[in-house]
Amino acid sequence: MSMCVIGMAEEFKGEIAVNALWPKTAIHTAAMDMLGGSGVEKQCRTTDIMADAAYSILTKPKNFTGNFVIDEELLKSEGIKDLDVYAVSPGHPLLPDFFLDETPDELTSQIEKHGGSAAFKEGKTVASSPRGPAEETFALIGKSINEETVKSIQGVYQFVLAGSEEGTWYMDLKNDKGGVGKGEAPTKADVVMSMDSEDFVKMFTGKMKPTMAFMSGKLKIKGNMGMAMKLESLLVRMNSKL
Repeated sequence: MSMCVIGMAEEFKGEIAVNALWPKTAIHTAAMDMLGGSGVEKQCRTTDIMADAAYSILTKPKNFTGNFVIDEELLKSEGIKDLDVYAVSPGHPLLPDFFLDETPDELTSQIEKHGGSAAFKEGKTVASSPRGPAEETFALIGKSINEETVKSIQGVYQFVLAGSEEGTWYMDLKNDKGGVGKGEAPTKADVVMSMDSEDFVKMFTGKMKPTMAFMSGKLKIKGNMGMAMKLESLLVRMNSKL
């Protein structure tokens, strides 16, 4: 969803401001109780912090657009120094939000350290392989592609990787039953994504959000931006299989 902001902000520029708002720490909801178990609420903030941050954004002029805003950072810029008032249990260590750049192991450790019980502790592990991490990731992606994926995406992605596994790969989610491969795509790519091979692996294994990668300059995109924005929803489905 956050990647939609990038395209919509440009589309509506000058008329409607479009921004994304994300929490710095976990917010206490029923979902957090399910993921973190009993006692996790002590490591959370209340929804009030998101409400105040949203109000701040809504009172800004229309030229404040296309931003990925973190609630804590925004409120600090507004002069609010005491953020402890938003904590469910003031003074208790807070849990980072799951969708920012924190690894699952770090989150699990912190949840359990302060009395919670992470529902996602039993994560999947990938067996050792002579192939590099990026190549192994592409192999797993290929196994997870099916006709339903091709039907819903209808696009061809080209990945230009730098770093330890430099090379060009493609992901065809448009033709026949789809597939992945090394080199240029058999048909013209709808979107070309350039990034470091290590960041690619992080992105496709859920350790880095495409939005954050793009906003931080780690991911460069050329071509169909709409197709690029479909990648985030695709990754949500794929991460359960990778």
